[in-house]
Amino acid sequence: MTKLLIATDAWRPQINGVVRSLENIAAHAAGFGVDVTFLTPNNFWTLPLPGYEEIRLALSSPQAVAGKMAELRPDYIHIATEGPVGLAARHACLSSKRLFTTSYHTRFPEYLAARLPIPLRLSYAVLRRFHNAGAGTMVSSLSLEHMLTGHGFRNLMRWSRGVDQTLFHPRPQSVLDLPRPIFLFVGRVAVEKNVEAFLKLDLPGSKVVAGDGPLLPRLAAAYPQARFLGASSGEALAEIYASADVFVFPSLTDTFGIVLLEALASGLPVAAYPVMGPLDVIGTSGAGILDRDLRRAALAALDIPKERCRAHAANFTWRESARQFFDNIRAAHAKRLRSGRSPIASALPA
Repeated sequence: MTKLLIATDAWRPQINGVVRSLENIAAHAAGFGVDVTFLTPNNFWTLPLPGYEEIRLALSSPQAVAGKMAELRPDYIHIATEGPVGLAARHACLSSKRLFTTSYHTRFPEYLAARLPIPLRLSYAVLRRFHNAGAGTMVSSLSLEHMLTGHGFRNLMRWSRGVDQTLFHPRPQSVLDLPRPIFLFVGRVAVEKNVEAFLKLDLPGSKVVAGDGPLLPRLAAAYPQARFLGASSGEALAEIYASADVFVFPSLTDTFGIVLLEALASGLPVAAYPVMGPLDVIGTSGAGILDRDLRRAALAALDIPKERCRAHAANFTWRESARQFFDNIRAAHAKRLRSGRSPIASALPA
């Protein structure tokens, strides 16, 4: 088995798209002849991120990470995030002239700009330096690839996402005893998800929010007519999806949106803005309505049949996502070897 070490700052107990993607990659790794080990905040002392208590910042160092690498002796190293663990792993790789790949999951420049007066060009310059040091950077969509290319990112590789259709599927029983139609949002209740844009909509029936986050207390108090369910996962989350009528996705900054696939697999049509993520996942499939007027999109989505949504979701599988991921690592190493710039000579199995 080929050994792959993945360094990530996003890990359990966090519930987000990065963690889900990495967990599913690991679940399919054996089928591609790969043994995956994760280097996460759980390997170090941590401190909570202010405002996001569930996110732990690792007190890592390049020396500690280098020690883990020496102990594990991986054939390949992938750095999934740009936090303390990712930074330490990058420094350790560059110091030892180890080749590595990265992935771009989160639009941190936009997230920071929503909170602090930090220019986008400065944030993108920092991230460009981080990722361009690697042999390749994986991106989830064509829209993201185009955007990052415009910011000077190099060696971009496509890595799509998937959905577990055995877990997320239409169900005959509803766990939500609320007036219909039911409009649902699932995700982190934080400023970058633009949840309040959904809650402000004048819609018939009921609005439901499934998720936790720093804005939950304020929004729950400001919008008492909405139902706030808190964080859910697994079967409980799948039942919530299947109990709704439309999935409303108000985010303007997501790079993909795995929740879109989970909703579609559950038979839920999507209402969203025509931006990165929804444009790439929904496109011209007819499984959702993309409109600058989110209310109009939500109402129009009521007419989309569940069968169309589930059929479109079938195009996204975690096995195919894993194949792309491991193929990208192999291709990045092979390209660097051909250029004579990499000291690492192994390759993933085909």
